[in-house]
Amino acid sequence: MNTVVRAWLLAELGTDTNVTDLTTRYTRLGSARAVALEVLRERLAAMRAQPTSVTVTNVVAVNFTANLAAYERQIARLEAGDPPAPDEADQGGPGTLDLILLRERPRR
Repeated sequence: MNTVVRAWLLAELGTDTNVTDLTTRYTRLGSARAVALEVLRERLAAMRAQPTSVTVTNVVAVNFTANLAAYERQIARLEAGDPPAPDEADQGGPGTLDLILLRERPRR
């Protein structure tokens, strides 16, 4: 895993993510997008295993449903290919040129 891929993963997953763990996963999975999706799915599963809200009457109320929705949106975005990972081949995103073939028409 090179520094560009590591920087992309840390930007997607947060700077407190263990780089050694990311390197091990990257070696096993072979792509940055697969690593990011695996880590995010693990985090989502861990959050789903916990209560989504905690309330102490007249003291505090905490609700984590927005965090669950944020993880689900981030996973969906990565599955859709946005943003492009640095180790993926360019698939016609912004900044690429498409080739249009022109064919001569017969004239009168």
